[in-house]
Amino acid sequence: MSAPGASAADLSRVTTYDHAGLTFDVRDDGPLDGDPVVLLHGFPERASGWRHVTPLLHAQGLRTYAPDQRGYSPGARPPRRRDYAVPELVGDVVALIGAIGRPVHLVGHDWGAIVGWMVAAHHPELVRTWTAVSVPHSVAMTRAWLTSSQLAKSWYMAAFQLPVIPEWTASRPRGRMDRSLRGAGMTADDVARFREEVVDYGALTGGLNWYRGLPFTPPSYSSVRVPVPTTMVWSDGDVAIVRNGVDRTADSVAADYRLVVLEGVSHWIPTQAAGPLAEAILARIGSVS
Repeated sequence: MSAPGASAADLSRVTTYDHAGLTFDVRDDGPLDGDPVVLLHGFPERASGWRHVTPLLHAQGLRTYAPDQRGYSPGARPPRRRDYAVPELVGDVVALIGAIGRPVHLVGHDWGAIVGWMVAAHHPELVRTWTAVSVPHSVAMTRAWLTSSQLAKSWYMAAFQLPVIPEWTASRPRGRMDRSLRGAGMTADDVARFREEVVDYGALTGGLNWYRGLPFTPPSYSSVRVPVPTTMVWSDGDVAIVRNGVDRTADSVAADYRLVVLEGVSHWIPTQAAGPLAEAILARIGSVS
């Protein structure tokens, strides 16, 4: 899948980019002339969370860009909660697409899905296709809080608003944070990666600040429908996201929409079901190519 109108600028890798005085690290891999795919990680992971998916996309001629997002890249860790409001996170992705130089196929997991929904909604001219992984559109999620067990499942979002305590909890190997991640389906190896790549890397507070920045996002910002071709990938073993919001998501998409349900898979789809996820991404990309 070669990118149309590739230029000489496409022959250089994007390893960093700047936005709002911050510097972001990027993993740019795959064929230099491939269609660009931007992969947005969630919490508590970094760009390496896509390590099993990217080779499958590269094999089909696609070029992938996986940034360490705000709070995770060492050069992009502002201290204020308001600096992590969703519009700020969206602006970071828009700046990356600007550095790439053409519209992209967008994929986001977990928090990366929350941001990706809003990139596709507010900047559809930059997004050729959108694949959301695990987390539904914010409007559907809000309605699920009111009509299902989703609010109870989202208890941790309130807990993460507390200062210091979540960081203290996570500082203890095999402590409550590690046990919670294992309970949510992470493997022992992935928890160890979390400790090395997030906690030891100094990125935990930045990741938690995505939750702490939520009160600074106007509700109206998250209510916009998505006008680009969209696929939602959800797994029935997800202990954090119930089916109710997933089924409501179609109402928030004003374009071709598909739902892919993976059976027996936990929340961590990119690492535990890379093959089926790559198939869903490629099918969505193929629908417009």
